[in-house]
Formats: sequence, C-alpha cells, structure tokens
Amino acid sequence: REQVCVVDLEDTSKTFRRPITADSAIMNPENKIIALKAGRNLQVFNLEMKAKVKSCVMTDDVQYWRWITPFDIALVTETSVFHWSIEGTASPVKQFERHANLNGTQIISYTANAKMNWMALIGISAPQGRIVGSMQLYNKDRGASQPIEAHAAEFSEIRLEGASQPTQVFAFASRGANGSKLHVVEIDHVEGNPPFQKRSADIMFPPEAVNDFPVSMQAGPKYEVVYMVTKFGFIHVYDLESGACIFTNRISGETVFVTAPHQDGVIAVNRKGQVLSVCINEETVVPYILQHTANVELAFRLASRANLPGADQLYVQRFQQLMGQSQYNEAAKMAASSPRGMLRTENTINQLKHLQSVPGQLSPILQYFATILEKGELNRHESIELARPVLASNRKALLEKWLKEDKLECSEELGDIVHPHDATLALSVYLRANVPAKVVLCFAQSGQFDKIVLYCKKVGYTPDWVQLLMQISRVDAEKACDFALSLVKEDPPLITADQVVGVFSSQNMVQQTTRFLLDALKDNKESDAHLQTKLLELNLLNAPQVADAILGNSMFTHFDRPYIAQLAEKAGLYQRALELYDNLSDIKRVAVHTEVLNSEWLIGYFGNLSVGDSLAVLRQMLEHNMAQNLQIVVQAATKYSELLGPQNIIEIFEDLRCSEGLYYYLGSVVNVTEDPAVVFKYIQAAVSTGQLKEVERLVRDNNHYDAEKVKNYLKEASLPDQLPLIIVCDRFDYVHDLVLYLYSNGMAKYIEVYVQQVNPSRLPQVVGALLDVDCDESIVKSLISSTPAQFSIGDLVSEIEKRNRLKILHRWLEAQASNGSQDTGLYNALAKIYIDSNYDPEQFLSSNKFYDPRVVGAYSEKRDPNLAYLAYSQGECDDELLRLTSENGMFKQQARYLIKRRDLGLWAKALTGDDQQPLNQSHRRQLVDQVVSYALPEAEDPEQVSVCVKAFMAASLPQELIELLERIILEPTPFSNNNNLQNLLILTAVKVEPTRVADYISRLSNFDAPDIAEICINNGLHEEAFSIYKRFEVNADAIGVLIDHVGSLDRAYEYAERCDQPEVWSRLGKAQLDGLRIKEAIDSYIRADDAANFAEVIDVATHAGKFDDLVRFLLMARKKVREPAIESELLFAYAKTERLADLEDMLHGPNIAQVQKVGDRCYDEGLFDAARLLFQSVSNWSRLASTLVRLGDYQAAVDCGRKANSTVVWRDVHAACIAEREFRLAQICGLHLIVHAEELESLTRLYESGGHVDELCALIENGLGLERAHMGMFTELAILYCKYRPEQIMDHLKLYWSRINIPKVIRACESAHLWPELVFLYVHYDEFDNAAQTIIAHSADAWEHASFKDIIVKVSNVELYYKALRFYLNEQPLLLNDLLHVMMPRVDHTRVVSMFLKSDNIPLIKKYLVAAQTTNNKSVNEAYNDLLIEEEDFVGLRNSIDNHDNFDGIGLAQRLEKHELLEFRRIAAHLYNQAKRWRQSLNLSKKDKLYKDAMTTARVSGSAEIAEDLLRYFVESGNSACFSACLFTCYDLVRSDVVMELSWRHGLANEAMPYFINLMREYQTKVDHLATEVSELKLKVEKSGGPMPAANAGPNQLLGPAGVNGRLLLGHSGSPAPQPANGTPPMFTPGLGSAHGSTPSMGGL
Repeated sequence: REQVCVVDLEDTSKTFRRPITADSAIMNPENKIIALKAGRNLQVFNLEMKAKVKSCVMTDDVQYWRWITPFDIALVTETSVFHWSIEGTASPVKQFERHANLNGTQIISYTANAKMNWMALIGISAPQGRIVGSMQLYNKDRGASQPIEAHAAEFSEIRLEGASQPTQVFAFASRGANGSKLHVVEIDHVEGNPPFQKRSADIMFPPEAVNDFPVSMQAGPKYEVVYMVTKFGFIHVYDLESGACIFTNRISGETVFVTAPHQDGVIAVNRKGQVLSVCINEETVVPYILQHTANVELAFRLASRANLPGADQLYVQRFQQLMGQSQYNEAAKMAASSPRGMLRTENTINQLKHLQSVPGQLSPILQYFATILEKGELNRHESIELARPVLASNRKALLEKWLKEDKLECSEELGDIVHPHDATLALSVYLRANVPAKVVLCFAQSGQFDKIVLYCKKVGYTPDWVQLLMQISRVDAEKACDFALSLVKEDPPLITADQVVGVFSSQNMVQQTTRFLLDALKDNKESDAHLQTKLLELNLLNAPQVADAILGNSMFTHFDRPYIAQLAEKAGLYQRALELYDNLSDIKRVAVHTEVLNSEWLIGYFGNLSVGDSLAVLRQMLEHNMAQNLQIVVQAATKYSELLGPQNIIEIFEDLRCSEGLYYYLGSVVNVTEDPAVVFKYIQAAVSTGQLKEVERLVRDNNHYDAEKVKNYLKEASLPDQLPLIIVCDRFDYVHDLVLYLYSNGMAKYIEVYVQQVNPSRLPQVVGALLDVDCDESIVKSLISSTPAQFSIGDLVSEIEKRNRLKILHRWLEAQASNGSQDTGLYNALAKIYIDSNYDPEQFLSSNKFYDPRVVGAYSEKRDPNLAYLAYSQGECDDELLRLTSENGMFKQQARYLIKRRDLGLWAKALTGDDQQPLNQSHRRQLVDQVVSYALPEAEDPEQVSVCVKAFMAASLPQELIELLERIILEPTPFSNNNNLQNLLILTAVKVEPTRVADYISRLSNFDAPDIAEICINNGLHEEAFSIYKRFEVNADAIGVLIDHVGSLDRAYEYAERCDQPEVWSRLGKAQLDGLRIKEAIDSYIRADDAANFAEVIDVATHAGKFDDLVRFLLMARKKVREPAIESELLFAYAKTERLADLEDMLHGPNIAQVQKVGDRCYDEGLFDAARLLFQSVSNWSRLASTLVRLGDYQAAVDCGRKANSTVVWRDVHAACIAEREFRLAQICGLHLIVHAEELESLTRLYESGGHVDELCALIENGLGLERAHMGMFTELAILYCKYRPEQIMDHLKLYWSRINIPKVIRACESAHLWPELVFLYVHYDEFDNAAQTIIAHSADAWEHASFKDIIVKVSNVELYYKALRFYLNEQPLLLNDLLHVMMPRVDHTRVVSMFLKSDNIPLIKKYLVAAQTTNNKSVNEAYNDLLIEEEDFVGLRNSIDNHDNFDGIGLAQRLEKHELLEFRRIAAHLYNQAKRWRQSLNLSKKDKLYKDAMTTARVSGSAEIAEDLLRYFVESGNSACFSACLFTCYDLVRSDVVMELSWRHGLANEAMPYFINLMREYQTKVDHLATEVSELKLKVEKSGGPMPAANAGPNQLLGPAGVNGRLLLGHSGSPAPQPANGTPPMFTPGLGSAHGSTPSMGGL
C-alpha cells in the first residue's frame, strides 16, 4: 500500500509512517497536522490526538494546494482560489476567480502576505518550446487582479531607516525573451514611512544553464533577503532593500520541485528525493560580501539589521569619522545600532555624556538611548546611566514602563539606585538581576514574608534565617510567627524550632511562641519532647486556660509528664494533673477533690487505672467523704463492674458498711451482669429490704440467675405473696413442683391464679399434675371450664389420654365443637372417642374435614382397616394408603385409587416401589391385573388412561403395556382409533416384540408414518420402514432406505426405473458417486437433469481422472448453472484431455471461468501449452513468461517479463538465462532485479557460484546509472572489487562513499588487507579511532602525514594521542612538533612531557613546549626551563619565568644561584624576589655587586628596614654614589631621621641633599594646602556666627613646631601629617607606595 512518511526536521531519526489511500498529502508547517486529498475529498487529521480535525468535499478538482499559514490551506481549482481554515466549521471560502492568462498553465506556486489581503498565483506553460511564467496578483481590498509575466514571487517586509513601521514589499522574478529580472516593489504604503523606490536587478544564469528559470522564491525576514531557487538547482540570494545579489551557487544537480521556508533559510526537495537545507552563515556572510562584491554599504546594512559579525572595523571607523565631524547624533545612532553591541561600551557612553547638545535637538546621549530603546534593550551599564537622570527628574513611571517592556538589563547597582525612590520597583529590579540578598531584604521590608522562602528555594540562596527572623519579629510578631512556621515546614527545615523559640522568648512573645509550637509540634515526635515541655510550662505559668486546652486535645505525648502534672496541680487543673500522674499516692491525693472535677470525666478516668489502683482510689474516696463521693463511687463501680470484679466492689461496700451503696450498685449492674451469684445476692438484698416488686420484676425479666437455687430460697423465705415463686416455676418448667407445693400447703387459690391470670397455656401440665395427686374430677373439670381458652387442646387431650381419662372431656369437647371450634386436636379426640364407642364413625370420618387423617387413620388401622382407608383417602395420604392396601390385600381399592388420583409419582411408587416401600412382585402383578381387568375399563376420562399408560411406560413394563394397549386399541373401545395410542403400540412393539411390528403396520392406519419409519430404521427394521414408505408413496425416502440401509444399489436402480422421478435419480446418482461408480453416477445425474452436486462430481471425477465423463457432466451443468467453478473445471478438463481447440473456442467465446486459476493449475500440472493459451487470454505476462521459460522460448519470456515487470518473473527468467548462458538476456533481467535490495544478495550468489564474476560486475556497473540505484548496489560492487578487482576499489569509494553501506565494505577491506581503503572508509564513517589505529598498525601502506593529522584530532579515545606520539617518535620524529601542534588542545601536557622525559627526547618537542606554555602547565614550564638552562639561553629563561609562573621557583633559584654564568645568578635573585625572599635576593646581588638589582629589590619589598639596611651597607662599604641612588630609589621607604643621621655621621650631606630638598618642597606644599583649608574654615565660622576653634586644640593640630615626614625634629614626635595630594616630590620619581617606619634610633637631635 502507498504510505506517507513524516520526518521531524529537528530530529531526522524520528519518522512517522502511515498507509494512506489519498493521492496527495501536505504537512502543517508547525503542528503535527496532516491534510489529505483523495479526488475531491479533503480531510485534515491531528496525528498527535489521532483524530480528524475537519473535512470537506470540493465541487471541482483541486489542481494545487498548500498551507499558507498554520491554520489555513489554499486550494486552487480550474477556475477559482479558495482559503480553507481548519478552525471552526466553515467550508472553503472563495477568494478570487482565476485570470484568463492562467488558462492552460500548470500551477506551481501560490503565496499571500501576512495580512492575507495580497495574493499571487503562479503557473507555467511551454508555448513554442519556451517556459513562460504567468502570475495573477490579486488585491482583496480593491477586489482587482493584475496579470504579470513571472515565474516566482514572494511577499515580505523590510525596515527602512527612519521608518516607524515595517515596509511591505512584493518580490517577483521572471525570465522572458528579453532577459531575466528580479523586481521588488512596495505594497500598502504606511503614512509616515519613507517611500520605497522600486528595485530591479538582472538575474544572471551560468552558461551551462541557459534554459534555466526560477521555480520558487522564499523570504528570509531576519536578514531581509529573498532566496530564489531555479529548476536546474541554482540558488540566488538577493537583498530586498537594494535588490543586490549577495550569493549564487548550485545546490542540486537534479531538478528542485518544491521549497519551503526553514530556520531563516530555505529547505528544498529534488527529483531524487534529497532534502536540501540552505541558510546564511552568519559568521562569513558579511566578509564574503566585502571580499566578493565590494559592496560596503550592503555589508554595513546587513550587519546592522541582522546583528552579524564581520563589519566591526567599518563601524569603528565610521563612528570615529562621525565623532570627528561633530555629527554626534548620527554617531550616537550608529553606536546604538552597532551589531552585537560592539560600540555599546562604557567608553562610548562617557564620550557621549560629555558632549554638548545642539539647541532644539536631543542630546547625543539621549539620542543614543532612544535609538537602543526603539530597537531593543539596554545593557547593564546603559541601564544604570539612563536610570540616574530619569529618577533625578522624578520620572519613575517611565522606568517602570521600560522594565515591563524588558528594555533594561537589571543589576544590583541599578536596584541600589532605584531603592531610595521606590522599594517595590527596586525589588523588581533585584528579582530580575538575581540578587538574592537584596531581594530577601526588600521582601522583609515590605512585609511579604511568605514569599521569602519560595524565592530562596527557587534561586538556591541561603540567608541568615535566625537574624532575619529576629528582624521580622521586631516589626510584626504575627507575620514573624507565620514566617517561622514556613521555615520549619521546609524539607529540610531552614531553621530549627529551638532557634525560633529562642528568638521569640527573647522578645517575650508568649502568644506567638505558643502558636508556633502548636503548629511545629503537631506531628508529635519524640525528638521534640523538650519543646512540648517548654510549650506547656510556658502556658501553665502564663495562660493556664491555653495549657488546659492543649492538654485536653491530647496533641502531645512526649513531654515531661511528672513535671507538667505538678505545674497543673499548682494551677488548679486537677483533671489534667490526674491525666498526667502515674504515682498512686499522687492520684489518691488529687482524686478526692470531686467538688471541682467533672464527674463524667472522673468516672471515665478510672478506665485508665489498673484494677488495684481503681479499687484503692474508690476506697479512698469513700473514706474521705462518703456522703459527698458515694454517688460517683457507685457510678464508677457500675461502669467498671466487669473490669474491677463485682465481688471486689461488694467487699468494699461491705467493709465500709455501706448497705445503701451496695443496693444501688447491685441494682445498676444486675440487669447487665451474667453472674448468677450477683443476681442471687441482689434478690437476697431486695427481699431483705422488702422490695418484693423488684424481686418479682427481676425473676420475670432476668435470665442469668440459678432458678433451682432461687426457687428453693423463695420456698424457704415464705413470702406473703407467692407470685415471685410462681413466675420462677413457670419460666423454668417447675410446674409440677409448684402444683405439689401449693396443693400440699393448702394454697389452691394460687393454682387458679396461676392458670387463670399468670399463664393459661400451662393448664395441660397443671391438670396432669392434679390428676397425678388424685385430685377430684369435678375440681379438674371446673378448672378446665373456668380457664380462658388460651391453651392447646391437643396438649390437654394428650396429657389426659396418657392417663386413660379421655372420656372426662367428651361433653366439653362436643360443647367446644358446637361453639364452632376448628381445632384439629379437638376433632381428633372426638374421632377417637367415636371409633372406640362405635358411634357411627364412617359418617364422622367421611363428613368431617377438621380432623387429621394421618392421626385418625393410624389410630384406626388396628381397629378397622376400612375406617383407616376411608380416613387416608379423605386426606390423600398416599404413602399410608399404599402401605395399608398392600398389607391388607386391598388391590382393587388401590387400583381404583390410583386411576382416580392420576398422579405419576404415586403410580411409580405403586409399580416400582421406593426406599420406604420396596417393590413386591406379587403385589405388582395383582395390581396390574386389577388395573387391566376392572379399574381401567371403568375409566371414561382420557386423562386417566393417558396417566396410566405413561406410568406403565415409566415403570419399564413393556409386556404389560402391550397387553394394556391391545386391550384398549384392538378391542372395541372409545380409544381404539387414538393416534397417540397406535403410535405407542407400534413403538413399544419395535422395542419389545419386533416380530409383531409388520402385523401392526398392516392392521393399523392412524399412526405417524414418517416418524414410525424413522424409528424403525433406527432400530434396524429396514424392510418394515421400506414398507411404510412404499405404502404411503414416499419414494425418495424409500429409495434412501434401499441405498443407505439395505445397501442394494441394484434394487435401488430397479426402484428408480419403476418410479422414474428426477429426485429419485438424483438420490441414486449421489449414492453411485459415493460408491465410485462415476460413469453410472454421471448418467443418473444426466437423467435427473440435476447439476446441484457439481462440486462433488468435479472433485471425485478429477481425483479419479475421469475427465471424458466429466466433460459430459459439465456440458450439461453449464446449461443449468452459471458458476465460475463449472466453467473453470471444463477448461481444465479440456486441457487434461488435450482438446486444445475446444479450450481455445471456449476462451474466445463468452465465459465466466477463473482463467487465471485454471492456468496456474495447468502450469503446476505441466500442461504448459494449455497454460500458454490461458495466460495469453488474461494477459498475465508474469505467468506467461514463466511458462515460456519452461517451453524454452527465452526471448519471448524476456519480452513478457518487460510487460509483467514483476520481480518474481524477472528472477525466474534470469535464472533460466544464466543456466543457458544467455548473458545478454540475463543482464536485461538482472537490471530489473538489482534495483530491489532484497534480490541483490541471491543474485550475487547465483553469479559467484557459477563463476560469472565479470558478468556480475558488468551488470552492477550498468545498474549504477539507473534512477532506482540504491545503496546495496554500490555496496555490493565495492565488495566485489575488494574480492576480485582491488585496483578499482579506491576510485569506486571516492566516487560513491556516501552511497555505500560502509560497515559491510569495511569488513570486506579488512578481509582483503586493503589498508588505505580501510582508512578512507573509517574516516568517512566517523570511526576516527579505528582509522588512526589502522594507520599506526599498517603505516607502510596507510600512513600519510596530512591525513593522519586530520584524523588524530577527531578521535574520541584519548589514549590514541599518546600511542600516536610513540608511533611518530619511532618512525617520524622530525614531524612530532607538527603533530603536537594539532593535538595540543586535547592532550595532557603533563603526560606528554613525562613521556618524552622518560625517553630523553625533550629537545625534539621544543616548539611544542613553547606553544604549550600558554597553558601555564607546571611540567611544561619546568621542562622548557630545564631545556633553556641546558642551552644557556638566559634571555629565554627570563621571559619564561616572567610570563609563566607555574613552576618550582625556589628550587630553580637554588639551582641557578650556583650557576657559573652571572645572568643565571641574576635570574636566581629575581626568583627570590618573586618568592618575597628579599634578603636572599639582596645577598646574592651584593655578592655579585649588582647594586642596581639590590636597590630594586629593596624598593619592591616595601620594607623600610630592608631599605635602611641597604643604605647602611652602602655607607659601610664607602659607596656614596649608590647611597645617593638608593635614596632616590627608596624615597618612600626610608625614614628622614635615619637618612639625616647617616649623612651627618658619615659626611654624606652632599649626597643626601637632593633627598632633603625634595622633602622640604613636599612639606611646604602640604603647609600651603592646610593654610588654605584653615582660611576657608574660618570664613565659614564667621558666617555662621559661632566661636572660632583654637588653633592648637587637641588632636586636630595641623602642624607641630617643626617636622619632616610627620615627625618633630625637636622635642617629641607628633601625630602623622597627611600626605600631599599628588604624593610625588618635585625632583624625585617615587617608589612603590608609602611607608611609615618606627621611631629613629636616636630620637632626633
């Protein structure tokens, strides 16, 4: 299937392929949206969302389409141009009608400007052999079109100098008969902009492209250029403003057919599918213009507008020129717009600041800033310089506006300038400048504490949080608390809670400390125990209510509980103290204060104590104040009764003689306890206190007391009211004992009370008990009569019947019956009485419906079975009735009952038995006889007969069933002609008596013949089935029985002849076909004229090879059925029977045969002549070619192969030609094969296996020029060259290295030992490591110095550098420095030096060492210094030491101070100076009498002591000239008194006089300066009217009596005087700095 491939230009390895059925696809320029076109159907899909965005159907064919914006598609039809937006639901909108000049042209381009009001449509045509471009320029605002001859066009915009807005331009190019031109014109002129003059430029085409013409044009807005691409692959770059040509070159050897803008350049695709990208090289374009076009103005403008390098010198020269011409504003504009800001420096700003502005114009500096602000943003220094005057003029809003527009570069200095004016604006500056310290300070000052942490985290800044919190707490305590919480909650915390508490405590911020700790400690960590204690302590001492709330919320658990409990007790928080105390004595001491404790809480508190502690506290509370605490103790004991143990609690009450408490306690727990002892004790307590009603309630409602024990206790207690005893006996079934107790103690009235008021349902038991004690019957009858009828009559009858006294109830029972009672027990009792007394029981049993038949029947069985049968039959007691009739031989009654019941389940029990009543064969036989003889003949209901028959069938009694059915059907009965019964009789006979089936078939006529026949067949009664079918003339099924079951085809043939029906012949034909009687079967099908079974006939005949008979059948079938299979098989049968003439006639005539499939079958069967005819008829050239190959006609096969153009065909034909050595034809085939990469390998093996290498090489060489030549061909030819023609491989690689599979060829070159070629491949595959290793390993063949240098700098394995150095050291030592020069940026200089030191070859790399010294590497410096010492080059050594200081200076100095050459010892002294070992340097200089060096050392040391020691040395050595020179050199170091002393003592006044003269001049200058300041001060004082300060007052004395260098010459030394302003004496050049030594040794004169 066709596919569309989407390539991500940012990452070309990411491709997206999808199969499509569209004929065109275009990709959105920005988003992953693709538009598809199939005919007139257009659809847009979002590939990321996998959803259809929009679709439409055009009324006309779309000739050209493209994306003109990321949201709009332009559609060009035969007559019109439409724009279609993918947003919304609108259909394509018509923009304009096509102009007549575009008729008959090929549309190649369409473009529109950004405002979508100008559009250009371009087409090309070829009249008279010349490519003519036709363009329609359309303006939407005017609705007008203009035809123009042009080949390419584009809209763009440029910014002219002095223009406020961009200028819209339109560029178009054409090549006509009179030449080629590029035109640039302005469209939509903007008021205020300077007019743009039309530009025209000649387009130059090279001599080899005389027929070339523009095909596309793309704008480059960044550079304000336009890219024009021509058909022959040339690109022209033009400047839009001037129309000048910047660059022309060829980018493709193939025709470019599409372009698009890409990254400020252009991307193009040529005919070969190559994707080309062209853009401007910003580093070289301006130098290129200057060098090749000499267009300085163009280079200048391009560099300015695009900020490009290359014109820096031009800008500097022009800026200086304008400054020199006093054109300051122009110079300011130029500096502001200089590329890359090269002139935007502090020096330029300082120059412009000090220039005077021309009246009426902006000052140069403001012009400079205005120009920059218009085009971009200010840099750091510019922002600061502009901010000062803006803020000074109070125009802060202007500064805010520039900041919002990002016109200023923020810095800390700018923020410092803004802060005094606006802290918020300064914060914005600090934020942009990333000055965390100042940002945090501003946040704190403005109260935005919540933003501090977020900001610090964002920028990674860590301030002093403690100090910051301290400052905030002094300003706003609440905000400080919030801030502290935010710091602690960070992960990890920015400040510890201890630190926060320390800060807040120091400010006595109790409320804030509490709030902070409550939030910070909410996780209740053990590590915060001390802080929890601190929080509670703080509030217990200052705010007990807060502490109470904290403890009440149970927020903390790790504080010091005993300590906090003591504080809580002292604060009166007894409840909290109890919660915290663990010691029993403390708990007992606090718990007694119940007057202030919440009773509910205190009761709940006992749940936290141990059992022993709880009991001890309860006892303590009762002992402390029983009256006050009794209620709470009882409540606590009640609540925790189960936990504490009732016996323990009872013991406390009893020990303290608190009977009231005991009663209340037991009364509260007795209803919930399950302890019988507790309940019994409560009953005793209630009885003892006379609470009989409570006793009565308890024994009635409670279920957990010992009934026997309570009953005995109540008997012994002799209560005045026996109701509690009655209740206990009634509940626990002690009725008999109760009646005996009451009857024997003369309390009969309580018996009446019991059965009449308490529980009438107990009357049966009471009557039984009274009868057991021989109570008088009259009393019993009276009791029964007087008791409400709320008892069970059945139970009463049962109790009396047990004692054989049932007759005493006779009258009472009849009275109840007459009153309408329907109680079953009552009527059961009456039935029993009537049966026993023989009082007409049959009448009662048959008429009464209220007695229980089973009970009465069972009662009657032994007395009278007939009465039992009557009772059972009345109640349908089936099981009992079957048992009764079977045991008593009552089978006639049983049979009649079964017929009447019509219950299959009951029949099954009677005929087969069950688990309760096993089958008795004799009983079943008697039952069957009774059913057949009497019961069934008496039946008139068909349902009764049907149920009976079903029962016999279900009982598997076939013989008995046959007897039954013959009795019903064969004898005259109402059911003789019943269809179902006849079917049943025959079916039963089929299964049981097959010999009788034929007789039944002949005698019966109302049965289902087809179904019975089928059953006969299934049971093997084939003749009976045949008789049925024959009797009822079902001929098709009859012959089926003969064929399928009897198996006699001859009888079937005879039967078919007799019937002569088509369906019979068809059935016979199928049977004959199954029996492989193919000819007879075909004859039968022909007589039946039936072609329905053609598929099976074809299959069987084909397998049997009966194609002659098959032809007869197919000719008949073709007339009946138009099926492709029939006609296809007829063709194949013709082929098999070699009736090619008939086959050809059929092919020429109308047919629906599957000729292709038939041809394939013939080909597979080797029927090549027939296959040739078949393939020719369907023009299947591929199969025809293969067929011709098999027939040996190779030339014709090749011709067919061209028509087929199939890889498989070419492969077959090619293999056949190779086998026959037809190499010319083979090459034709091979050229069609090698363009398929998957065929190349097998083709190569075929040639190589036959030894036809030359032919193979020739084949591939010829294929390289094909349009479809692929990488595999170039690769395979390279491998062949490696194997067989190594002399040609290098040329091949140089030509086609980009088109071969380099890894495969690398392996081939390795195998063939072609080392130069291997290096070449490694280099072009970017395997530089392997390339270098190959050169080193095979240098004799592969080494070449220039290429090795190029390779070695690109390797990734650093070890190869050193391996290369060893290689060069061994083989090319003279080229080492050249190699090291290119490797210098990447080698380890220390390792290189070490390598050559070990081999003692350092001199070989001297040039490298000189170059490497720029890195100031210690090893390099020391190696080079050693080499210079060895060469005695002291000048070079001095330069090396001065410029590169990374070496062991002291060690080198120690070596050099012993050197025999003076200059090297001077260098040693210099090194000591650098190490600040001044005395060692001085000693060395003195030793060599290098006094100038010694004086320089003393001056550089800055030590007065060293300088004065050197003076003394010169004095002692009598060297007065050096003494004077040393005073000059060390003027700032030596002390004047020391100089004076030495000159006076040693007669060196003349030598010291220049020093003193200069010193006096210096101090005279100071005095004059001070006198001036004093005068000015005096004037100020006089003007202010204040007192004049004393001249010599205090430490501000300006000058002592006489002094030099701040010291007195007479008397004590005074305060140091200030230095002169310039610090330089008139006659001397000062030393470095100024120093004040200690007091002179003699203290003055």
